[in-house]
Amino acid sequence: MERLQKLMARAGVASRRRCEELIVAGAVKVNGKIITRPGTLIDPAVDKIEVNGHPVEKTGGKVYLILYKPRGCVTTLHDPQGRYKVADLVKDVPQRVYPVGRLDYDSEGLLLLTNDGQLAYSLTHPRHQVPKTYLAWVTGAPSMGKINQMAEGLMLSDGLTSPAMVYVRRKLRHGTLLEITIHEGRKRQIRRMCKHIGHPVYRLKRISLGFLTLQGLKPGEYRPLTREEVQQLKKWQAICLKKKSSQQEISLFQRKS
Repeated sequence: MERLQKLMARAGVASRRRCEELIVAGAVKVNGKIITRPGTLIDPAVDKIEVNGHPVEKTGGKVYLILYKPRGCVTTLHDPQGRYKVADLVKDVPQRVYPVGRLDYDSEGLLLLTNDGQLAYSLTHPRHQVPKTYLAWVTGAPSMGKINQMAEGLMLSDGLTSPAMVYVRRKLRHGTLLEITIHEGRKRQIRRMCKHIGHPVYRLKRISLGFLTLQGLKPGEYRPLTREEVQQLKKWQAICLKKKSSQQEISLFQRKS
């Protein structure tokens, strides 16, 4: 048996608190009967749940989570060195979920976890050009010439980087805060780009993956994607599978301003 709002949240309906509000408002039915008491125990293997007339996928289905990975945490499910890992942050999720892409040990920010292998492949395939936006705290004050070099492409050890969007967020006492959006997934790419122009990164945070953001999350916290977010991902995935143009893929998956 499991509390109704917990199952709803894990299924991606909304945050647990929002699920409680939906229950109190009479928007939730279990086996055709309106339930208004949060904490009601149900059997996810047997009971049928509906929210505003829409069925909720049972436990054991696809799971989509946004995690705010803290610094000092490895993006892996197992670590031979016994370090703090993302799997430790989602222990209460019964399904086995996997990180989509990576953030290095010293980096923080948005990480998507799912058991939907096809979607994970679509999000990490270089051809699909998923936009990823980072905040990079760098030493010194990069000139506009160096900023433009990053934007146009840099020749790194593994080849020329694709064009990026680079903005100076603000000048800091001991450096500069940059906002950088890339569509590639090379290992430690942002750090390598900044080091290449002579302004190493001392803090790095991924703030968005397409339209998905960290809003409302603190380091170490996660939330399930909403139904609307999952539907948007599925629409984007369908375009990728049909091999439409990259521009269509990016515009559909682009973060809203």
